[in-house]
Amino acid sequence: MPHLEFDHLNKAYGSLRALTDLTFSVGAGEIFGFVGSNGAGKTTAMRIALGVLAADSGEVRWKGQPLDLDMRRRVGYMPEERGLYPKMKVGEQLVYLARLHGMNEKQATASMEQWTERLGVAARRDDDVEKLSLGNQQRVQLAAALVHEAEILVLDEPFSGLDPVAVDVMSGVLAERAAAGVPVVFSSHQLDLVERLCDRVGIVRAGQMVAVGTKEELRRTPNARWRAVVDGASAGWARTVPGARVLSDDGREVVVELTGHDAGVEQPLLAAATSAGQLREFGPVVPSLADLFRGVVSETEEKDAA
Repeated sequence: MPHLEFDHLNKAYGSLRALTDLTFSVGAGEIFGFVGSNGAGKTTAMRIALGVLAADSGEVRWKGQPLDLDMRRRVGYMPEERGLYPKMKVGEQLVYLARLHGMNEKQATASMEQWTERLGVAARRDDDVEKLSLGNQQRVQLAAALVHEAEILVLDEPFSGLDPVAVDVMSGVLAERAAAGVPVVFSSHQLDLVERLCDRVGIVRAGQMVAVGTKEELRRTPNARWRAVVDGASAGWARTVPGARVLSDDGREVVVELTGHDAGVEQPLLAAATSAGQLREFGPVVPSLADLFRGVVSETEEKDAA
C-alpha cells in the first residue's frame, strides 16, 4: 500500500533544533493525527512536505518517490495561517487555485461548484473572502485544499475557529476523502476530534516523535488502571491488594494502578472490592487521548531531565 513518508527530517534555526530525526508514515486511506504543544515542530514538518521549507536532512516521499514540484501539485495543503486572497471573490479564487494545480477552466469551475456546495458556502461564491466570517473562511480554505482533486491532504489546524456544525461537515469530508484512498494528515489541539477521527496518532515533542500508533496501541502502557465503586467499604481497603498502587480514593470510588495487562490481573482487586462492601461498579479506566498526551509528554520530560 502506498505511503506518505516523513523520513528522518532534521531542521535547525541556528542553535534551535526544530526537528530531530522526525519519522512517521501515513498510508493511503488513513487519517493521521499529528499532535503536540505549540512550537513542537508540526508546522515545520508540514511546510517541508510542501516545499515551503527545506529540510537540513531527510526527505518526504509519496509512493517511494521524493516529493518534487510535480507531485506537490497533487497535495492539498491547508496552512494554519490562512492563505486566501482577502479581496478576491470566493468562486474566482478557487477556480484560479485549481488552474494553478493543472486543471482547465471547465474542470476548475465544476470542481469549485462541487466543493462550495459540499462545504456550505455556495451562496458566498461572489463575495470577497474578507467579507466572510472566520468559520466560512475556514470552509473556503478547505475547499482550496480540495478543489484540484488532491491525492494527499496535509492540513494544519483545520478545525480552528469552527462551530459544531462546520466541524461535522469538515469531519465528514475528511472521512470521505480517506475512504477514497487519500492519505490525510492533520494537526490539531482539539484532541477529542483527533481521537474521534484518526486511525493513528503521532505525538511530537520538541521536534521529536515520542509516540506513534493507533489509540489502542498508545493505551498499552506497562500498567493498567481499574476503577471500583463500593458502598460501605472501610477506608484504605484497596491498599491491601498485592501489587496495587492507589491513585485516588474518596471513600467510595477508588482508582488503582495494577502492574501488567495479563488476563486476570484484576481478579485480586475484584475479590477485595467485593469483600469490602457492596460493589456498585468495577472496570478498567480507558485513558482519553488527552490523558495519553499528557502522560507521554510528561514522561519524556522526566527522562530528558534525568
